[in-house]
Amino acid sequence: MPRLKNHQKAESLAKLSDKKAQKSGVHCTVYSVNGDQYTGDWLDNKKHGKGTQVWKRAEVMYDGDWKFGKRDGFGTLSRCLPLSSDYVRVYSGEWRNDKKEGFGTQFYSASSWYEGQWVGHQRSGSGRMYYPNGDIYEGEWLKDKPHGQGILTLANKNKYEGSWKDGKKNGHGRFFYLDRGQLYEGFWVDDVAKCGTVCDYGRDQAATPTTYPLPQAPVLCPQVQLKEFVLVCSALADCCWDSECYSLCPKSGHV
Repeated sequence: MPRLKNHQKAESLAKLSDKKAQKSGVHCTVYSVNGDQYTGDWLDNKKHGKGTQVWKRAEVMYDGDWKFGKRDGFGTLSRCLPLSSDYVRVYSGEWRNDKKEGFGTQFYSASSWYEGQWVGHQRSGSGRMYYPNGDIYEGEWLKDKPHGQGILTLANKNKYEGSWKDGKKNGHGRFFYLDRGQLYEGFWVDDVAKCGTVCDYGRDQAATPTTYPLPQAPVLCPQVQLKEFVLVCSALADCCWDSECYSLCPKSGHV
């Protein structure tokens, strides 16, 4: 009786080619049809581990950590200089899910950069920004703008310390006019000082001090201040505001 041979089903050429194309482990440079290239580690056909990606059209290069096909961990993003093959750093720091997240430094120009916390490609958290004109802001950020408590030191060394909202001075703050030896302390609304006091501060060391010092206001004890405040409030309660003559008038109705 003749024996039956076990014929194993041969794999198709397409499947064999697909198996060979699957990438895992360390590979040499892999080129894409559009000219992009990647050199580094792979896992299950995805960039995973250490690797360098070059985007030809954008002329940008990333060198660092990858996780399942996305930038994740520590890495450096660089751009190619015009008419050159040299790269300059744009961002160096932490990434998560293909976005800047954690601590990192962004280089805007040779004289302008930010170092601090990032959330979803935006400056958020604590950080320090060096502006091209020489100003420096250090403090809290939210959605790419100063927000919270922060200190802005101008190029001429004048300084603001206080609250910020949406990139502008808002709330209580102090502005040190060190060039003329004065200090303003009070409340701000959208970068405009609304209500506060001005006094001399470091006038002897100021580069261009005011012609005359500000007179010192007499300091009253708290009990006297409270008594005067109550008297003023009582006087205002017995009066009304005349919108035509812009003066205080008795409630009796006489104008």
